[in-house]
Amino acid sequence: SKGLKSDVNFVSDETLISIKSQLGIPTGLTSCHSATIGKYFIEGHVPAIDILRLLIEKPKARGLCVPGMPIGSPGMEMGNNKEHFQTLLVSENGETQVFNRHV
Repeated sequence: SKGLKSDVNFVSDETLISIKSQLGIPTGLTSCHSATIGKYFIEGHVPAIDILRLLIEKPKARGLCVPGMPIGSPGMEMGNNKEHFQTLLVSENGETQVFNRHV
């Protein structure tokens, strides 16, 4: 949690797909978890440090995503086994750029 409080809601797959669409999460970048914080979406296993940076920098964007479920990302820890992964910033027009790299 790293100081971030969350409220969890369990919804049907159909509802979750609808929520992802309403938030503007690009279909090819979806993962198993969706959240909102302020005006931003957080999609997938995004590290807390990236969320905190997003809230400090406040870029013009829709949100952050970590596509898939990379080993070693928050909630996907498997000992010392880690995949390199990127946190992507999704701009207001749906384009992405690398927000942070994790090794």
